[in-house]
Amino acid sequence: MNITKIRKDFPILTRKVNGKKLVYLDNAATSLTPNQVVTAERCYYENSCANIHRGVHNLSEEASIVYEEAHACTEKFVGAKKGEVIFTQNATAALNTVSYSLKNSNMLKKGDKVVTTLLEHHSNYLPWKHLEKMGIKVEVVGLDANFEIDYNELEKKSKGAKVVSVSGASNTVASITDLKKVEAIVHENDALLCVDAAQLVPHTPINFKKINADFLAFSAHKMLGPTGIGCLVGKRELLEKMEPFMLGGGVVREVSLAKSAWDDLPYKFEAGTPDIAGAYGLKAAIDYINKLGFDNIETQGKTLTQLCLKEIEGIPGVKVFGPETGSTRGSIVLFDTKLNCHDLGILLNEEGIAIRSGMHCAEPLVSTLNKDGLARASFYFYNTKEEVLFFTKKLKETLKQV
Repeated sequence: MNITKIRKDFPILTRKVNGKKLVYLDNAATSLTPNQVVTAERCYYENSCANIHRGVHNLSEEASIVYEEAHACTEKFVGAKKGEVIFTQNATAALNTVSYSLKNSNMLKKGDKVVTTLLEHHSNYLPWKHLEKMGIKVEVVGLDANFEIDYNELEKKSKGAKVVSVSGASNTVASITDLKKVEAIVHENDALLCVDAAQLVPHTPINFKKINADFLAFSAHKMLGPTGIGCLVGKRELLEKMEPFMLGGGVVREVSLAKSAWDDLPYKFEAGTPDIAGAYGLKAAIDYINKLGFDNIETQGKTLTQLCLKEIEGIPGVKVFGPETGSTRGSIVLFDTKLNCHDLGILLNEEGIAIRSGMHCAEPLVSTLNKDGLARASFYFYNTKEEVLFFTKKLKETLKQV
């Protein structure tokens, strides 16, 4: 890849922070947005700013066409069938849709069991944990010494479960889940498999059919796209059985005072006016990623992560959390220092370096490592070796001063 050329697509990278050149290392929270995505969203507002599926005038027709193209583009991107990709607000909304819709459809009942793991982001923990108030049991699988899911414990706890919901890639300790192994365990026990793929989809090719998950969730804003739009991918036969939990315009084929009939997939789950401009942006983000190629994205991510780990190991007082083996580690470095993580984040910000600090919306895990939170640097393909070296240099200098 020509990184210098690629970085020109991201004008924010020319910004100065506190008089210093921005070094953006918070990609696991939100990736940066290229000009192509911004242009696509602007195209909607400047040329076809109308609601979809509501009118026969040109603007509505034009917006509707691109909105449908975004669905088709996303289906192809993740290897899903027509109608299996539902646009939601984000991955969190997608996972809530699964949990509430299964409950509303009596596919999850009082006394049933759901299994999740200690690896999870709050968005794949709280929606399931909330079901305990309705009499559904939730069990949490721990991690092994390498910060990976304890697959032996998963196998034991999956027995008798109705749903098993796991992270495809951690947003904290960087563990990449062996989804092939998980799928075999889950379906052998006749449970449904739900995958939080928010940290997986931006970095590696995903084929929903081959993974054989029953549900998969991800967000556009972690893969170059805009905030406000995400995706729930679900097997058609399950989505057709499930009742939507958000109701209103767009989800029905017909309504009378006596009854109503749901619309076809995916519209059955897309109530109200959607993020139309976001769909334009998502399509542009997918086009950008496809043009760049996942081989290039994965190679750059591994290169930067390995360099960071090598450099950070030599800094006294820094402890890194995550898998030791390269094949199971994502482009994230979670670490602790003698400084409070928020204080460290503020000091590095003075140098123009943006990292994340705190619980990372994964408090059940992070609080067991440090009750005050941890620091995190995360990389994407537009980051450079020079940025990693600058970050580790400033980290070392900062810690020397305290």
